[in-house]
Amino acid sequence: MKSEQLSESTLLKPLVTLSGSAADTVIGPPLGRVDIGVNESAYICRVSLPGVRGNDDKVKCNIERSGRVDIEGVVTESQFVKNSSKEFKIALQQLSPPGPFKISFNLPGPVDPRLSSISFKPGGILEVVVMKFRVPQLSANGMFEKWL
Repeated sequence: MKSEQLSESTLLKPLVTLSGSAADTVIGPPLGRVDIGVNESAYICRVSLPGVRGNDDKVKCNIERSGRVDIEGVVTESQFVKNSSKEFKIALQQLSPPGPFKISFNLPGPVDPRLSSISFKPGGILEVVVMKFRVPQLSANGMFEKWL
């Protein structure tokens, strides 16, 4: 499917399940909003994780061959925020409440979890790129012909 063939009426509407502090967000940017993109060979998903520190080991992303993606982590509570060399005391906190969260959703098709890239982008965005699962088509003599 080519990206220009996608119209507003055919946008993907995957089921996204939120639990923990992801489900409790009332004020501030929502935790767990998901955008999913697709091209000929891969899927990209961007997940909103405001208040989550991407450099911690507290965020785990598990991708299954079926296309199921589970993201777990913890929104940490902090009395202070550091910005370069300065420290600020929190006077008002309206981002996601502190605590554990889990975000689960399905990509439109099967994937190869070994061929994935996971990174934190500025603004609290977790970006996941994962290659679609493809089976090689072999010729009668066992030589590679093309991907199915």
